[in-house]
Amino acid sequence: MYTTRPSFVFGFHGTDKTVAMKILTQETVLVQSENTYDWLGKGTYFWENSYERALQYAKTDMKRSGSKIKEPFVLGAVIDLGNCFDLLDQKYLDFLQLAYEDLKETVKAEKNGKLPQNKKFGIEDFDFRKRELDCAVIRWAHKIAEEQNEKFDTVRAAFQEGKELYPGAGFKKHNHIQIAVINTNSIKGIFLPREKS
Repeated sequence: MYTTRPSFVFGFHGTDKTVAMKILTQETVLVQSENTYDWLGKGTYFWENSYERALQYAKTDMKRSGSKIKEPFVLGAVIDLGNCFDLLDQKYLDFLQLAYEDLKETVKAEKNGKLPQNKKFGIEDFDFRKRELDCAVIRWAHKIAEEQNEKFDTVRAAFQEGKELYPGAGFKKHNHIQIAVINTNSIKGIFLPREKS
């Protein structure tokens, strides 16, 4: 009864400029990530209402070995959250916890079954970024939902990331809300963000 959300949100996606231009001209499409460590599971990832964070991501990614980003760039998107698995809503947090318990019992029943773990990618990481456990639980939650004839269009969650903003802070330098779009029809439009006038 109270889970209706605003119809549309702005999302920002950090990528390479050449790729962005091909997406804008519909020569190619946004790719859905299917890594086992993506914390919100399968989807195309956006920073909700945060052009700056998307640009930071693209600049950071460019420095990684094997990065496909040569010139950091940001695309904007108009996203209809639709049936959103919103992890800022207690109902869905409770459901995710139940999914974890169900996955844990299923894995325990398997011979030598072990749950995946969240890990850091490297010594310098301040947060768990290789989120294999979280990804597995999100995917399991989708499986349970689909067995109940429910399918999510998007996943939305808050992420605390980075160093403390100041000593003793409860805020971190790169806090953000992230959206993973599963149903590509939820992306109603792609746009080139304009500069302030």
